[in-house]
Amino acid sequence: MQDRSLSRLSRRTLLASATAVAGAGALGVTATPALAAGRPATGDASLRDLIGSMSLEAKVGQLFVTYFYGHSADNPNQSHVDANLRELGVRNAAEAIAKYHLGGVIYFSGWTGNIIDLHQVADLTNGVQRASLALPTPVPSLISIDQEHGANTRIGSPATQMPGAMALGAGRSTSDARTAGQIAGAELAALGIYQNFAPVADVNVNPANPVINVRSFGADPTAVGKLVAAQVQGYQRAGVIACAKHFPGHGDTGADSHTQLPVITHTREEWERIDAPPFRAAIAAGVDSIMTAHLQVPALDPSNDPATLSPIILTDVLRGELGFEGVIVTDALNMQGVRTKYGDDRVPVLALKAGVDQLLFPPNIEVAFNAVVAAVRSGELTEARIEESVLRILRLKQKVGLLSGSPYVSHQEVDKAVGTRKNLATADRITERTTTLLVNKNDTLPLRSRQRKLLVVGANPVFPADATRFALPSLTASLDDLGFTTTSIATGRAPDTATIDAAVAAATGRHAVVVVTDNVGATSAQRTLVSRLVATGIPVINVAVRNPYDIAQLSGVRAALATYCWTDAELRAVARVIAGRVEPRGKLPVPIQRADDPAKVLFPAGHGLSYDD
Repeated sequence: MQDRSLSRLSRRTLLASATAVAGAGALGVTATPALAAGRPATGDASLRDLIGSMSLEAKVGQLFVTYFYGHSADNPNQSHVDANLRELGVRNAAEAIAKYHLGGVIYFSGWTGNIIDLHQVADLTNGVQRASLALPTPVPSLISIDQEHGANTRIGSPATQMPGAMALGAGRSTSDARTAGQIAGAELAALGIYQNFAPVADVNVNPANPVINVRSFGADPTAVGKLVAAQVQGYQRAGVIACAKHFPGHGDTGADSHTQLPVITHTREEWERIDAPPFRAAIAAGVDSIMTAHLQVPALDPSNDPATLSPIILTDVLRGELGFEGVIVTDALNMQGVRTKYGDDRVPVLALKAGVDQLLFPPNIEVAFNAVVAAVRSGELTEARIEESVLRILRLKQKVGLLSGSPYVSHQEVDKAVGTRKNLATADRITERTTTLLVNKNDTLPLRSRQRKLLVVGANPVFPADATRFALPSLTASLDDLGFTTTSIATGRAPDTATIDAAVAAATGRHAVVVVTDNVGATSAQRTLVSRLVATGIPVINVAVRNPYDIAQLSGVRAALATYCWTDAELRAVARVIAGRVEPRGKLPVPIQRADDPAKVLFPAGHGLSYDD
């Protein structure tokens, strides 16, 4: 009975209903799209009926997920209009949806101007859905985002900021990872964002990895797999589509696929042992989508095509051997890794031939869209092949309720669900379990009650998803709240001699110096800053706010802590650890090699001190 509810909807009914809701979506307005008429549609029969009502262009459009500029779907500011015209050939998101029959869009913070505040995001979602329901065949949009948390965050405070993957790896709790995913997913769903390109399933076995690093849960495939599965369960229990990425594994590369085509040199046995387990765990947990990687894996495909374009890797291995039946989505198609061998008109066609379903972020949506349509008309791709992917995508939309309820959201629901006091308190508790104490000479930490005068210096990274806020002021405020008297100097990642001299002079009369570091390399001026401060004889406490590997480049510090990111939650947690309000409980999820002899391990995975040690 339920399967027939959608099939009864004629094209005329769909059009009439779309017209009725086209003006909906203002604050507090709830409208039911045409696809919700009757009972919720379940099963494929009704979805196939819907596909049968689509033009070829509408089917092809369902495969694309693109970015756009502006805080509004139909009324962005002039600079965003200009950017949209230049890059998309349209003025706004609504026109992009209409022109290309888009099945989805993706939100970014910062450069696209999509995210300003929570109510604005809700209004943007409603505008996107109004445009989607105004299409000739109205189908709600599947709105997506990269909200991995930690260093890769798109929606900042007042949404709840959860620890990122490597921090959760340090916490070693599948329960915490699941809870973090469920809270994050519920907040995204309240904003009408139902596809999150997380969690990262890459196993970070290369400390020099420039693109994954703290986005990974760690270096142990089994532990990573357990945490990936837990996050998948958390997101999907909240009604949000999770996406394990980047298949077949991006954890052992020294190149960034945004700018190059990396090569993974693992043997087939190494791939099975290192890279495959987290993806197998995600599939066993019921993950709805998996994202491809733009890299070569000769042991899997000797053609050396990028994995995104490889039928062997996506169809034979991912679908055949691993048994994945969900949606395969490309990593962003504007990345150089997928563009080195083929032109932008060939990449989307080859990706579909390889087995991809969703085409994410093409560099030129008009070229990509027209290329796929032309490939079908020429016979290179069959319409049946397009429909296969459309069906998988519609199943996702059906699963999250877009085809059986209103796609619109309200400010009231956002206020009730996002950044609640309970969620924020839970985030703090989880984060406190991730802070890792690597060095604690002579029980330097926790600081004693008489050690109240602190200098906080060092790197000052901007907050993820909030370009107006920086790490040092947040850490300083957190320490002040705990009764310390602090002075801070932002010396940055590359302090010059005068800046270092000023920091050393400011250390005079302080009980301790807290030095924030951010990716310290062998030639980094941050090393000079730390060594000069150590030479003063004042206790130096290092706080590595990104990769935990900084300590390998630093000598003489009395204490060293790793936070894996620098959001408010991490900085509050590390301040509480310094003050002795909480015990450091994190354990390294990756080994740290010696800087002078990388073949030797300075701290093994699992290392982490407590105040009882």
